[in-house]
Amino acid sequence: MVETSGRTALRAQGRRVAAALGGQQSSGTRHPLVAVAMVLPLATVLAVVFGGWEAVWTQASSVVGMLGR
Repeated sequence: MVETSGRTALRAQGRRVAAALGGQQSSGTRHPLVAVAMVLPLATVLAVVFGGWEAVWTQASSVVGMLGR
């Protein structure tokens, strides 16, 4: 069986620290635009490094070609 008491204790400690500092406990969700802003720089770097722009351009031109028929 998986031991979860360690994780539970860490969560409780985190809540106590957040309460002591007067901060709010996050609910674990964030606005979609914030998520996009976090992911976009990494996605851009990966696309440049691995040549993703050509793949995106090829797929987009294929879709445009199919829609044009």
